[in-house]
Amino acid sequence: MAPVGGKKAKRGILERLNSGEVVIGDGGFVFALEKRGYVKAGPWTPEAAVEHPEAGASIVGVNCHFDPTISLQTVKLMKEGLEAARLKAHLMSQPLAYHTPDCNKQGFIDLPEFPFGLEPRVTTRWDIQKYAREAYNLGVRYIGGCCGFEPYHIRAIAEELAPERGFLPPASEKHGSWGSGLDMHTKPWIRARARKEYWENLRIASGRPYNPSLSKPDAWGMTKGTSELMQQKEATTEQQLRELFEKQKFKSAQ
Repeated sequence: MAPVGGKKAKRGILERLNSGEVVIGDGGFVFALEKRGYVKAGPWTPEAAVEHPEAGASIVGVNCHFDPTISLQTVKLMKEGLEAARLKAHLMSQPLAYHTPDCNKQGFIDLPEFPFGLEPRVTTRWDIQKYAREAYNLGVRYIGGCCGFEPYHIRAIAEELAPERGFLPPASEKHGSWGSGLDMHTKPWIRARARKEYWENLRIASGRPYNPSLSKPDAWGMTKGTSELMQQKEATTEQQLRELFEKQKFKSAQ
């Protein structure tokens, strides 16, 4: 299947979804910019829930804070809720590109690695191809990613869903599908990896022999209803920082 080029007339998101198109989205660039110092955190809304589907939302889903597995489990519950209410809406999923089975209700922001030590948790492109297929089979048609997603992750979604979308992304010209380009490698054991079955079933090692596989999330309370976690507009003072450092030492010793 060859990539397609050329400009197309822009259509709205609902128009595209209503036509049956599979839309691929990406929210990861925000986190990437923050890590590189181009943007900084400001007031934001930390929670959004679909508690009243009868309100008339055209698209419902999840975005950020949790990994693909947890996100799709949540979308499944949303889908069941819509079906029970005999309502219809397009489903959306934009999870993290990090594995977060050990996070609490607030997601990856409670992990001690957040935000600058998350790289060991990054999903592989094969993880994301699996996620894309599971999302599609669930009925999700707006399939993308948020924090941690890189261009190769988005390309993995587009490549996995190429049969449904009818074309490959332009960047697919740069490599073979499922590592097929490895068939030209000089080493025979690398050439033996030029197949889908190898990458689909590989058990990834971390390469960190003294590190745990899971972390102990911080438990400072929930954002809503906990005074010290309330978002403030002004910068944190030195005194406030010293108090936080002391509290962190206390909690780490527990």
